[in-house]
Amino acid sequence: MSVDPNHGSVTGDALSGACSFANEQLPTPLPAEPFAMFRAWMDEAHSKKSQPNPNAMTLCTVDPSGKPSGRVVLCRMVDGGGNYIVFFTNYDSRKGEGLEHHGYASVVFHWDHLDRQVRMEGRIVRSPAAESDAYFGRRPVMSRVAAWASDQSRPIASRADLMARNAEAERRFGIVRTGDGDEGVTVPKDIVVPRPPNWGGYRLWPEHVELWLGHSWRLHDRARWSRTLTVSRGAAGEDVLAAGAWSVTRLQP
Repeated sequence: MSVDPNHGSVTGDALSGACSFANEQLPTPLPAEPFAMFRAWMDEAHSKKSQPNPNAMTLCTVDPSGKPSGRVVLCRMVDGGGNYIVFFTNYDSRKGEGLEHHGYASVVFHWDHLDRQVRMEGRIVRSPAAESDAYFGRRPVMSRVAAWASDQSRPIASRADLMARNAEAERRFGIVRTGDGDEGVTVPKDIVVPRPPNWGGYRLWPEHVELWLGHSWRLHDRARWSRTLTVSRGAAGEDVLAAGAWSVTRLQP
């Protein structure tokens, strides 16, 4: 296989594998809203088990100085009403700082084996405390403890220092460790590990959603849905979002 340095095109024997796309097409007419198809694609990605984390998405934020950054996080919830998706993180992390400062983000889901991609861009609001508490309570106990041990994105001198912080958190919650790794760990049956105050969920309310299907020779099928979000203040001073109707158009690849 070789690559043309001037155009980045695949040449030679790579041509034989260049048409591996399924050539699936978006419906005509396009659906009035994108979330039903997004959920169907997510469900299929899970059922086919063709990649380890089908709910993985690249989350892109902008920090207070205007510099972009991206990282992969996991989508943990999709609103049944088609309004938002949810992910969880440390609010004091680098991504948290960017989200709190700008209130906007974008995400990309890419299911390479299915030749499908979903992009979302929109407003960010924190999940209600009850939603964050419920999800945190479903995490493995040791993951809950680790959330107390780590000041995410902050420098630390060594791995040993991080493990010492984790050991301190284990002792705080009554976990007894007599060996390394997962063995030799005794977890009390009645253990309570509450959610740290700086850890919780974010809801991404998309203003734009793009669905993409791969096609031979870059004749991909793309469509973009857009809507207007209205922001008001709730009783506790939080942002409350309401969504207008979707509009949709096909895009050239």
